[in-house]
Amino acid sequence: MDLIIRNGRLVDGTGLPGFLGDLGVADGRIVHVGGRIPGRAAREIDAAGAVVAPGFIDPHTHFDVQLLWDGQARPALEHGITTVVPGNCSLSLAPLKAEHRPRLVGMFQQIEEMPDAAFDGAFEWTWESFDGYLDALEGKLGVNVAPLAGHSVIRLWVMGDAATERAATAEELTAMQALLRQCLEAGAIGLSTSFVDVDEKLQPVPSRYAHFEEIDALASVLGEYGRMLQVVPEFYATDITLARVDQLAELSLKHQIPTTFSPLFDSAATPDNVNRVLARVSEQMARGARVWPQVQTRPIDISFTFEVASLMFAFTPGWYVTMRLPREEKIAALSNPERLDELVDAAEPGGNIERFESVRVRAVIRREDEALVGRTLGDIAAERGSTPARVMVAIALANDLQASFLAADLGHNDPARIGPLLAHPMVHIGASDGGAHIQSFATYGDTGYLFRHFVRDRQDFTLEGAVKKITADTARIWGITDRGLLKPGMAADITIFDPDVIDRAEEEVAHDMPEQGMRYVRHARGIEAVIVNGELAWSTQGGYSDAHSGRVVNA
Repeated sequence: MDLIIRNGRLVDGTGLPGFLGDLGVADGRIVHVGGRIPGRAAREIDAAGAVVAPGFIDPHTHFDVQLLWDGQARPALEHGITTVVPGNCSLSLAPLKAEHRPRLVGMFQQIEEMPDAAFDGAFEWTWESFDGYLDALEGKLGVNVAPLAGHSVIRLWVMGDAATERAATAEELTAMQALLRQCLEAGAIGLSTSFVDVDEKLQPVPSRYAHFEEIDALASVLGEYGRMLQVVPEFYATDITLARVDQLAELSLKHQIPTTFSPLFDSAATPDNVNRVLARVSEQMARGARVWPQVQTRPIDISFTFEVASLMFAFTPGWYVTMRLPREEKIAALSNPERLDELVDAAEPGGNIERFESVRVRAVIRREDEALVGRTLGDIAAERGSTPARVMVAIALANDLQASFLAADLGHNDPARIGPLLAHPMVHIGASDGGAHIQSFATYGDTGYLFRHFVRDRQDFTLEGAVKKITADTARIWGITDRGLLKPGMAADITIFDPDVIDRAEEEVAHDMPEQGMRYVRHARGIEAVIVNGELAWSTQGGYSDAHSGRVVNA
């Protein structure tokens, strides 16, 4: 055998109670699960006191760009993740004609907050086709990749500028079907689309101009391969989301495909949203449709500075446009009293200051402002006789736009509601957004948060149930047949972790992007080793290995 993991608590992904035993690996596959293995292997790991589980699968990421300069998708491996699904929200790096690259970069920058540094000098853009993109990843991957093809780029390829102007003609639908078929043949696990996203000009992305006939035509191609349709619905409006669930159910039944939508948010603003949506999902599942809502385990924490545009300002266009100005113009605009009055009025309509009141000062560069770190803008504003928005701008300007702010626990913050939601048999754990928003918030830590908060603290899950949710269940939903279980013959994707320690750590600033780009990274606690296709990819002792054993996987 190439690898033996000894004395571990084997939690195999089935949801059944774990058991003590050894696990053997040969030629990248699991060959033994259970009793003591005699003899020795080329590599052995003593997992006494630890859980040995299938590698975790993250079904909603945006690692498309990062994989080209970081095939290990850092820090996903540190969180026990061995397979990522990029290409969500209608965006993928292929198929894409060269002349459309600037438009796609603009969409990634707006929707996923990817900075220039993630693209400039990060890689050589040599491909146009989907198989060309996958060829560019060849030999670089330390993690498995199950890529989606983006509807917006398929539409852009076929229709050009008209992709954001009108519905497709019959001839264009046929061309889009052929192009999607090429993507699926090359290795795409499905198609992603979006009904909400906007580009850098705050205009709808191409997929939003598609009529139902277009989505139906593309779903028919997915049906030829049994592949996934992923959508971003109008999550802010329950009634529209219900209509999308019905639409997805019809597509699922008609074309015999799995569908998933993300995110499903639990929000104080729409307290009945989750119950109504799950009731509709249950009705459609009872009809035989496959419509899986995705819920993330963690509340959203957004770290932001005034140096780059942030999702914090996405729904106030005046702020967002200002944040996208060149640096000196931005400083001039924020320093202009009349312009500042306009921005404050937009952010605090009717005197409502709640939006920024709970935002905290995270970091400053001026020594005289260090006492502000950790305090809320509401507290500082009350002390200064001002408002949170004005105080935020003042601190940003005083610190040369390099002050950092933190908006914590956005989206949901009631574990008593989220725990049972995550444990719901029809809920698919996902929507991590790993690889996106890297200069605004650390979009990692869903797995550690799951085990610490909802297994150890609240006991909404058994340990075995939580492992099943993010391994075998995810593999089954996406049709990945050779991963997600510790079983002879399965691919040797394995995560070893301490069940009493596993958690997400504090976020840190990393400077590992090309061209000196900064990003926020959230490391993990309690993950001891991660094996990808039989090779040690990461461990607490050695960190990231030089193994490039990741593969492109699909249904």
